[in-house]
Amino acid sequence: MSKVLFVCKQNAGRSQISQALFERAAGGRHQALSAGTTPATHVHPAVILVMNELGIDLSSRTPQRLTRELAQQADLVVTMGCGDECPFIPGKRYIDWDLTDPAGQPIERVREIRDDIDRRVHELLGELS
Repeated sequence: MSKVLFVCKQNAGRSQISQALFERAAGGRHQALSAGTTPATHVHPAVILVMNELGIDLSSRTPQRLTRELAQQADLVVTMGCGDECPFIPGKRYIDWDLTDPAGQPIERVREIRDDIDRRVHELLGELS
């Protein structure tokens, strides 16, 4: 079982979507965490809406700060736009996903970002299995 940490700046959009889609697709075979380098106070409303469309409720999730300790728990760290703010821990595998931040995007664009993340999550799970 692998533990994957999804990291973006606010932990209010991309990383929350990634964690939720990964958890659903992994079906208990792998674990997921998410965090942000400068966490927001809540998940973006548009993200909650587009995830509800898939039957996934993110309304009770609270963004959390990325810590070195959290990163050390992961076997794989997937970064999304946090650049040099993400801690580098020797021995960890890192992947960077170049994804648009859904904050302030029209709902159609947020859906496209969600669907792009879903494809990437399934590819990642194929590599891990």
